[in-house]
Amino acid sequence: MKKHPLVNALVLALLISSACTYVLSRRQKGQTQTRGTPDNRYVAPSRPLQAGETLKAEDMELVPWPAADPLPGAATRPVQLVGRIILYPLEKGEPILERELAAPGSVAGLSSKIPDGQRAIALKSDEVVGVGGFLIPGSRVDVLVSYRSEKLPEPITATVVQDAVVLAAGQQIEPDPAGKPTAVTVVTLLLTPQESERAFLASNQGAIHFVLRNGGDRGRTVVEPVTLSQLSSGSAGGSAGGSAGPPVLPAIAKSATQGSLPRPVKEMEIETVLGDGKSSAQPDGRN
Repeated sequence: MKKHPLVNALVLALLISSACTYVLSRRQKGQTQTRGTPDNRYVAPSRPLQAGETLKAEDMELVPWPAADPLPGAATRPVQLVGRIILYPLEKGEPILERELAAPGSVAGLSSKIPDGQRAIALKSDEVVGVGGFLIPGSRVDVLVSYRSEKLPEPITATVVQDAVVLAAGQQIEPDPAGKPTAVTVVTLLLTPQESERAFLASNQGAIHFVLRNGGDRGRTVVEPVTLSQLSSGSAGGSAGGSAGPPVLPAIAKSATQGSLPRPVKEMEIETVLGDGKSSAQPDGRN
């Protein structure tokens, strides 16, 4: 018995429909796998920005970022960052993070670079002592003071602050792009309130000196003050710095300065009188 032509047509249509559905589902699945997880969109500079600039709407754009790698502190809308001060240089397309901006309401200038809980203090020193002009913003230094004490009349030098960050060198708050050193006499340091008190007191007692540190050296050591007499005796810095001082004078020389050597005995001279003539002789018989 022959099948009805209508049944054949329905079966063929069903097969074609199933095939089309299968092909479309496979294509859609492949596109979904290609796209992966939808990206986040973060606010980034639309041009290179320098530290101290104020963010404007035209300076920002939204850039895609993988949702699997979120950025804490990044903004998703430009309006959130309008009017904020930039603390560090930013490149175009680099998402802007909260830690790279001054606190809301801060004004442009040096104050915007001072973190919470710290203070900026300017100290004056000789430009030659200031490490030959190589004190630039971002450097780390120790602060020394040379002065005279009422209890000790001879000069003394002491370390009053260690590992301080140079916030500004003169009027410069950013390093020279070419790395050119600048001779300055006033250096602004970033200190804690307690360190600020020590630095201010030291600046009123004597001459301030800056000692440049390695940028990666964050250690702090106990350093004893040094007096002028300790320089000559070599007793200063032996235990603190671990290096031997100049050689101590020999014991005999030290005794001589203290007057402990026995006084030389004057040779005895014997005088003999014979009639009206005189003669003399040494104890060993020499005439």
